[in-house]
Amino acid sequence: MTVATLTKKGQVTIPKSVRDSMGLHTGDKLEFTLSDNGVAFIKPITKKVDEVFGRLHQPGRKAVSIEEMDAAVKSKMRADKK
Repeated sequence: MTVATLTKKGQVTIPKSVRDSMGLHTGDKLEFTLSDNGVAFIKPITKKVDEVFGRLHQPGRKAVSIEEMDAAVKSKMRADKK
């Protein structure tokens, strides 16, 4: 059995063995479901490619090269550091 401690802020660190077993990574979202008898179930929220396909598409938008994307990301990262 693996045990974790609840902090004053209501936070819990999920033990590494559990994270590894569930395939969790930094930034992953989790869904908590409570049963009628008080048992909590935790499952990662995953999106299928089909669910998010085309979300970035905007009709009439000019195509952007990989180089332009890289430059925009670098520019944004520099601006965020300041």
